[in-house]
Amino acid sequence: MSAKGQGDPGEDLASRVGAESPCSDMKRAAAKKLIERYFYQLIDGCGNPSCDNQYCASSGKVTNLTANEAAAQAISLFSQDARLCDGVQPSKVARTTLEPGPASLAKSLPNKNVNPTCSVEGKAVPYLTETKLLDIINKCKSDGSYSLLIRTLGEVFLSAQALSLSFQKSEKDDSPLTALLDRAPASLLCPPGDLSKEAVRSLQGEDKEEDSSDPTPTVPQLDDTSVDLPAVRRAFAALWSLPGEAFESALLHALVILADTIEIHLRISSVHNADSTDTLLNVFLIVFEIPALESPEYLEQALHMLCKAASCLPIAAQAKLARIWARHCKSRLPSLLQALQQLITVKVIGGSFTRDYCVQDTDTITAPTKVMKILYYASILAGELDSPDLAHDEDGEANSSEKPSQRTVTPQDPLAVELAISSLDARIPLIPFTDFYNEPLSDAVEMDKDFAYYKSEQPMKFSFMNYAFILTPATKSLGLYYDNRIRMYNERRMSFLQTVVGQPTNPYLRLKVRRDHLIEDALVELEVVAMENPYDLKKQLVVEFEGEQGVDEGGVSKEFFQLVVEEIFNPDYGMFTTQEDTQTMWFNPTSFESDAQFTLIGVVLGLAIYNNVILDVRFPMVVYRKLLGRKGSFSDLEDWNPTLYRTMMEMLEYTGDDMSDTFMQTFKVGYKDVFGSLLFHELKEKGDEIYVTQENKREFVDLYADFLLNQSVERQFKAFRRGFQMVTDESPLALLFRPEEIEQLVCGSKIFDFAELEAATEYEGGYSVESEAIRNFWQVVHSLTPEDQRRLLQFTTGSDRVPVGGLSRLKMVIARHGPDSDRLPIAHTCFNVLLLPDYSTIEKLQDRLLKAINYSKGFGML
Repeated sequence: MSAKGQGDPGEDLASRVGAESPCSDMKRAAAKKLIERYFYQLIDGCGNPSCDNQYCASSGKVTNLTANEAAAQAISLFSQDARLCDGVQPSKVARTTLEPGPASLAKSLPNKNVNPTCSVEGKAVPYLTETKLLDIINKCKSDGSYSLLIRTLGEVFLSAQALSLSFQKSEKDDSPLTALLDRAPASLLCPPGDLSKEAVRSLQGEDKEEDSSDPTPTVPQLDDTSVDLPAVRRAFAALWSLPGEAFESALLHALVILADTIEIHLRISSVHNADSTDTLLNVFLIVFEIPALESPEYLEQALHMLCKAASCLPIAAQAKLARIWARHCKSRLPSLLQALQQLITVKVIGGSFTRDYCVQDTDTITAPTKVMKILYYASILAGELDSPDLAHDEDGEANSSEKPSQRTVTPQDPLAVELAISSLDARIPLIPFTDFYNEPLSDAVEMDKDFAYYKSEQPMKFSFMNYAFILTPATKSLGLYYDNRIRMYNERRMSFLQTVVGQPTNPYLRLKVRRDHLIEDALVELEVVAMENPYDLKKQLVVEFEGEQGVDEGGVSKEFFQLVVEEIFNPDYGMFTTQEDTQTMWFNPTSFESDAQFTLIGVVLGLAIYNNVILDVRFPMVVYRKLLGRKGSFSDLEDWNPTLYRTMMEMLEYTGDDMSDTFMQTFKVGYKDVFGSLLFHELKEKGDEIYVTQENKREFVDLYADFLLNQSVERQFKAFRRGFQMVTDESPLALLFRPEEIEQLVCGSKIFDFAELEAATEYEGGYSVESEAIRNFWQVVHSLTPEDQRRLLQFTTGSDRVPVGGLSRLKMVIARHGPDSDRLPIAHTCFNVLLLPDYSTIEKLQDRLLKAINYSKGFGML
C-alpha cells in the first residue's frame, strides 16, 4: 500500500490542502477530513485482517489508545504524511462527520413524497455533502466536463426530500478529536510535511488537558438546526468559483420546480407535523444561502418562487426559521434583505397597477414581503434586546369611564406572538429598521385601498398595514389619517342619527377659547368632554377664538395647538422642566398640578395626532417608548441626560477594587426640584448605608434609572398616558409606528429643505413657474434665515413644523392676487394657499413678505 490511497480522490493531499482549494476554510475542512481518517484508523482499523500498517489498529501493532491519545497521534501522523490504509471506509469517518442517508432521517420526512421521482421507497435518496460536492467539482475540472455536476445538482435540488438530507451536521461532533481540531491553528492548513513540531506538540498538549468523559446530553433548542450552515457556505463558495454557465441554468430550473412543488404541498396539506416542517426548513435554510440570489437571473426566475413557497409555512415554522437565522446566519441576513428589496423594487417599477389591480394583489410583491417579515424579526432577535421586565400594561387605566368590553384592542402579529417579541423589544437591531423601508413600494401603495383591506374580514386580503416595517413613516401616516377620518365620519353620522330620533348632539368637538385665557378655557372644556362622553374626543376638532371671525378648516386648529404647547410646556407653568443638556421637556416630579391637568395634556397630544397637526414638542425618546407600554431603562439615559449616562458608564467600566473610595456613592441619591431645593431618595432600604461596589454597581445604575424615568414621575406620566389613550386607544398607532416614528408624527421631520417645497408647489391665477414674481419669490425665500423660513411656513400653513416625509408633502399653492400694489401677501392656512400680488421688483416683494410673516397673528374674514 502507498501512503496515499490509490484512486481515492479523498486522499489526494494536493487537491485537499493545496492551492486549488477555493478558500482557506475549505482547505482547513479538507485537512480535518484526513486527520479524522487517521483517527479512526488508529481506533478501529481498516478492516483488513492481514494489514501490515503499523499505524492501523487492524495490524495489531497499535496499542489500546484512549480517544484523547488517538486524537493527538492522528495530528502527528498527518504532520508526517504517514501511511493511510485504503480500507478506512467512509462509514468510519461518518462517526465525526456523518454523511446521512435516507435511513438516518427517514422519520423527519413528510409522509407524502414531495418529489416521488427522486425518492422511491427501497431506493437511495441522493444527497450532497461538502466533501461530495468538492469531489464532483474537482472531477469535473479534471475531466473538462460539468455533466456530472449538472446531473447531481438537478437530482438534489429538484427534490425537497433529497435537499433536506444534504449538508447535515455530524451526529456526534463532541468527540475529543472534534474539540482538538476546533482549536487547531492556521498552520494546520499547510501541507502535512510543513506542519511544525511545535504546533503538533501544542495541540497534543492541549488535548491531554481535555476531559475525555462523555458530555452531558444537551436538550435541543428552538434555534437548533441539523443543517451544517458553514459547510453549505463553503460548498456554495466553491460552486460559484466555477463559470456560471457551467451549472446555473440547471440549478435555476431545479429551484423553480422545487419551490413550486413545496408551495403546492403546503397549500393542499392542512396538517403540518413538526418533522415535516423541519424537513422543509432545512430546504429553505440551504436555498436562501445561495450567494447569487440578488443577481437578475435568480430575481426573475427563482427568488419570488422560493418566497411564495416560504410564505406558506405555518407560523410556528416561520418562527423557528427566524430563530435559526438570528443565531446562525447573522452575516447572511443583510445580503438576503438586499435581495428581497431588489425583487420588490423591480416588481413595483415594472408593474402596471390600476385601482382594480394594485400592488396588494401581486404575489410577486406580497410573498417577498412576508419573507421579509421573518427576516425582520430575525434581525430583532439577533440584535440587542431589552429585558422583558420593561414591558408593562396600563391599558386598564386608559379610560376609567369606559368599560373594557367597549374598547378595541389592536390585533397582534401572529408571528410576533409566536416569537414572544415586538419591535419595542429591540434596543439595537442587527439591521437598522430604516433599511427595511422600500420607498418605491411606499409610493405605489394606495393607502385608502390598503386600509380597506386592513379592515376587511376576508383573510385572503393582503394589507401592508400588517407589514408596516416596509413602509416609510410618510406612507404609514396616510394609513393613520384614513383611520382617523373614518372614525370622525362615523361619529358625525351617529350625531345625525341621534338628531333624527330627537336627541340632537354636536357632530364636532367644538372648543371656544379666549386668547388671553387659552389654557384655562381649553382644559376646562376638554375636562368636561372627557368626563361626560370620552367618545366625543374622536370627533373632528373645530376651534373658535372668541372675538375672531376665522372659520376653522384646519388652520385655526393648528394655531390653537401651537399656542397651547407654547404655554403649557413653559417651565414657568410648573408642569414640565427642561433638561439642560438636551433642551428636552420632562415631567416635573414635584409638580403641584392635579392628575387631571396631566391627563388633559395627554388628550391634547392625542388630539394633535388624531387631527393631523404637528407640534413643537421636544420630548426625549423615552416618553414615546413609555406611551407604547415600555418602562424607561438605563439605556434611555443616553438620550434623556447624556452627562449622567456617561458618568454611569464610567462607573460600570471601572474595574478597580477601591470603587467605594473612588466614587463615594451610596444607594441614596439626590435630585433637585423645580425651585432648586435638594431632595434625597433611597433606592433600596437603608440605602444610605450601602456603598456602590463592583458587585452591586449594575444594580445601582438600574435602580437609579428606574427611579428617574419611572418611579419619580409615575403619577404624572400615568395621568398623561391615560389622556393620550382616550384619543388613540382604538387607533392602529401602535401597530404602524415605532417610538422614533411617533416622534416624527408628533414633531414632524427634522429635514428642512425648501427646495423640496419649491418643487412641489403649484401655481394658480395666472402664475407659473416661469413668472417673474415667482422667480423673485423663491430667490427671496432661499435667502431668508432659518428663523424667517419657519415664520413663512407658519404664515402660509399655520404651522412652522415640517410634516412627515418632508416639505414636499405640504402641497402649497401660490395664487396671483392682482397686479402690483402695496398690499401685503395673504394666506389661507386651512388650504396652504398664499395669495401673492404681482410685485414689480424683488425688493418690494421682500419688504412686503417680511412684514406679512413677522406681524401676522389671529384670523379674520376677507
